[in-house]
Amino acid sequence: MARKQHIGLVKNDTWLEPYEDAIRGRHEHALDKLNQLTNNGKQTLSDFATGYLYFGLHRTDKGWVLREWAPNATDIYVIGDFNGWQEQEKYRMKRLKNGNWELKLGVRAMQHGDLYKLRVHWQGGEGERIPAWANRVVQDEQTKIFSAQVWAPEQPYVWKKRTFRPSTSPLLIYECHIGMAQDAEKVGTYREFKDNVLPRVVADGYNCIQIMAIAEHPYYGSFGYHVSNFFAPSSRFGTPEELKELVDAAHSQGIAVIMDIVHSHAVKNEMEGLGNFAGDPCQYFMQGDRHEHPAWDSLCFDYGKNEVLHFLLSNCKYWLEEFHFDGYRFDGVTSMLYYSHGLGEAFGGYGDYYNGHEDDEAIAYLTLANLLIHEVKPNAITIAEEVSGMPGLAAPFKQGGYGFDYRMAMNIPDYWIKTIKELKDEDWKPSSMFWETTNRRKDEKTISYAESHDQALVGDKTIIFRLIDADMYWHFKKGDENFVANRGIALHKMIRLLTAATMNGGYLNFMGNEFGHPEWIDFPREGNGWSHKYARRQWNLVDNHALCYHYLGDFDKEMIHLIGAQRNFQKTPVVEVWHNDGDQILAFSRGDLLFVFNFSPTRSYTDYGFIVPAGSYDVVLNTDAKAFGGNAFADDSVRHFTNYDPVYAQDGKGWLQLYIPARSAVVLKKKD
Repeated sequence: MARKQHIGLVKNDTWLEPYEDAIRGRHEHALDKLNQLTNNGKQTLSDFATGYLYFGLHRTDKGWVLREWAPNATDIYVIGDFNGWQEQEKYRMKRLKNGNWELKLGVRAMQHGDLYKLRVHWQGGEGERIPAWANRVVQDEQTKIFSAQVWAPEQPYVWKKRTFRPSTSPLLIYECHIGMAQDAEKVGTYREFKDNVLPRVVADGYNCIQIMAIAEHPYYGSFGYHVSNFFAPSSRFGTPEELKELVDAAHSQGIAVIMDIVHSHAVKNEMEGLGNFAGDPCQYFMQGDRHEHPAWDSLCFDYGKNEVLHFLLSNCKYWLEEFHFDGYRFDGVTSMLYYSHGLGEAFGGYGDYYNGHEDDEAIAYLTLANLLIHEVKPNAITIAEEVSGMPGLAAPFKQGGYGFDYRMAMNIPDYWIKTIKELKDEDWKPSSMFWETTNRRKDEKTISYAESHDQALVGDKTIIFRLIDADMYWHFKKGDENFVANRGIALHKMIRLLTAATMNGGYLNFMGNEFGHPEWIDFPREGNGWSHKYARRQWNLVDNHALCYHYLGDFDKEMIHLIGAQRNFQKTPVVEVWHNDGDQILAFSRGDLLFVFNFSPTRSYTDYGFIVPAGSYDVVLNTDAKAFGGNAFADDSVRHFTNYDPVYAQDGKGWLQLYIPARSAVVLKKKD
């Protein structure tokens, strides 16, 4: 009898063999759903995901057409500036089949810039609603009320860069937020970001920006994670054309643009969002005790409904097609994968991923989303923010995976926080650091990062603040540094270098963290007097060469440029050369680069030896350089030659002996 052929995921990891039936079951479920949505292949998934071209408000040759899905509605009127916000027969929608509604109007019935809403009636009630497919939503400055806005400019945006292919070898991501990207205590705009921040990203060597809070959200302080209007770019930052202008400008400078997409939940709001669209709170969302997210005060999508899949998949295609985004970082994937949302789960072994606690409908949706995105844009980038470690998340669909290109290496920032908080400097173990930064599934690419926006929020602390704390206010002026500041500056560089140098897919940094931006992020709210003081980025600090921030910013720039210059750096094997926890020394190589770290706070080593490929080595980056706030104890202009050793000569290796100052790291490049 022929042996059963293992599915790719199991072939790559034999420990998954006991769970192969579950893996195949999920794969088959996604295939069944794919066949259902594509009419058994008679159309493509991309053909299916075109809801935004049908639903919503559109200008036609004859005037206007508005369509909406509201199966529970008994009557719907369009109200707005054009009819005094009163129900009128002319603006009454007509019920079609499948719970859809339609209104056709003449060209003069409304005009670009008019505000409007739906007045939806249902059995036993009525309410004003913003159309679910609205592509422009604005807030009145005085009343704070949100309304849809007719958006059909006479001249559509003309793209300057029509085709673009992201550079992913390696992928170097600058995570950012448009509103808080300016120095001024206000909400920044798409244009200001394009003019003031994008040039910094380019100069710093990153090749991708990951933008948060794009889809409209009623509460600014939600960081964009409580979305109300999934097809409307947030108007608080500017117009849709200005967002397109930003994406276009980024592409023209070689920068990919990916969007933080939130399909894991939605805001509860009813007047602004989808919370109770037509008298049925479960039109888009789960029923019963799965309706609300217990930790996020939000609503959970019903991924088992084809209409919901149509809405969400169309949303994935919309941003790619309409705004030329290059892909997505999917937020809250753990919450989608498990009935428990991952809350209170330990995830101690493989059995915890295949024990019946997983939501197969959500898994099928994520799989279909990845298939669709790569069908629409083959070079698109998809990243999963997922903390449980679910196998196969970033493995190809054909192998039984869910099809993401990358997963976030969420263990790494947690590890650095734990190390800084709990261990004395003398107890930092290089073997542990190397394990944490390289511990990943061989068949899944990851995005490594030391910290993201999560660590910068109120209630948490950035790495620089954990290291230096209040001394940043008193001892961060050049010449006035104390021991705490010097220690923080040294370790901040080393932590970032080790994290970036061990990547196997890409590296991410949150804007400002590269130069040790002080303080937390606190959005304007009642508790702080609606202040923008902490919801901004103080670029003046890194630009001021009288302060120490520029040391960190300059180091980050050199590090990113060095890594970015190594073609396919992320694919080059990370080869451990040496570690000694007693000495607190770690060395590893990638291609012709050798990375050497000395985490000892007090011990510098003279002629410390490593067995490496024979030849000569030049220093290309040193955390201890004067330019980066170091002591410059070593002479980086010296070329280092390996010493002959008959034991290793037959393997083409020799001894490389280095002077390694305490609390420093150096990168050397083999020259011949």
